[in-house]
Amino acid sequence: MSLPSASPQRALFGTLITDGRRIEEGVLAFSGDRIDYAGPAADFVLEPGAELEHLAQGARILPGLIDVHNHGADGGDFPAGEEEGARQAVDYLHRHGTTTLLASMVTASREDLLRGIEVHKALVKEGLIAGIHLEGPFLSEARCGAQDPAYLLEPDLELARELLEAGEGKIITMTYAPELQGAQALVDLLTEHGVTPSLGHTDSDAPTAANSLLRSLEGLSGSGFDGNAGRPTVTHLFNGMPPMHHRSPGPVASCLRLASSGKVAVELVADNTHLDPQTVLTVFELVGAANILLVTDSMAATGLADGSYRLGPAQVTVRDAVATLDSTGSIAGGTATLLQVVQRTADAGVPLEDAVLSATAVPARMLGLSDELGSLRRGLRADAVVLDGEGALSAVFRAGARL
Repeated sequence: MSLPSASPQRALFGTLITDGRRIEEGVLAFSGDRIDYAGPAADFVLEPGAELEHLAQGARILPGLIDVHNHGADGGDFPAGEEEGARQAVDYLHRHGTTTLLASMVTASREDLLRGIEVHKALVKEGLIAGIHLEGPFLSEARCGAQDPAYLLEPDLELARELLEAGEGKIITMTYAPELQGAQALVDLLTEHGVTPSLGHTDSDAPTAANSLLRSLEGLSGSGFDGNAGRPTVTHLFNGMPPMHHRSPGPVASCLRLASSGKVAVELVADNTHLDPQTVLTVFELVGAANILLVTDSMAATGLADGSYRLGPAQVTVRDAVATLDSTGSIAGGTATLLQVVQRTADAGVPLEDAVLSATAVPARMLGLSDELGSLRRGLRADAVVLDGEGALSAVFRAGARL
């Protein structure tokens, strides 16, 4: 005879979408912060005193979404390194379905990078975010995008070590350009510390990109760390790199080829601004959902009206929900939530099950947290997003608590 849980079990009845599949008549049950059951309703045994919630017709239950490239929201700018703004952004993102995220910084001065690391390191220790993503400063000036060229550097191992030491293991990934002098040594340093190299903001040719990604793969595989299950990533594929041409394929060709064989995971900012929907659909069909990380690249304007905002040291104007640098007109991050990115991916023709996989289980693997997050499965943390019959956000649960 089993004793009832210390916390009353809660059971949600609806369609489950998890791990690339759909269970039409399903149930998600959890007690406290852990999932007790996720599967067909016909096989579910209700605990005494459980709280039942039959969702509306057509409602869907997804795992909590996971964003590994995110610069802020609701007025909060992670690159600014200000605690109050960072907390505000995290709270907004959690309540809108992104229950796990990395705080992404941008290229900035050494002092600003170190300050930001200190602020976000504390949020990691509180369990509010999963880690830190450094987008730079070792990036190509030719493909800097919204990165401030005044702070771009050739790989500096002394600075890199200082940043890693300051992060105390909370830096999860760093975006770098493989063609820069010293990039190979940087990749070796990152993988030795269990940090995932993410190729991006690069003007490299195809062989340079491929060789660097394979070097990262070898380093991660031999590092003894579980993060990313031993494979590197690509920062917002297509953006911040030369377009693929049939006589000059550039890094895009290498990234697609290595992703299709499972050696690399590529980020897609599928917000209909960074990428055309047909590009998103093509990449999903070419490389498969298991090798794609849906991300937002979101910035402080996410959730707010058009206007003037900051992205780290840069001034940004948002017009019709498109963020651009005042200085150059370059796209300066996104303004969609990850749930909106998932929905726009599905609107492009990608099966919803695949879109959800690329925003849940795939990034969970990248973070080395597949035994904790990214799926609706017994024993995992009770993170879930509930959509109503029209696809609108109805509820968010994080660690079993309704937000």
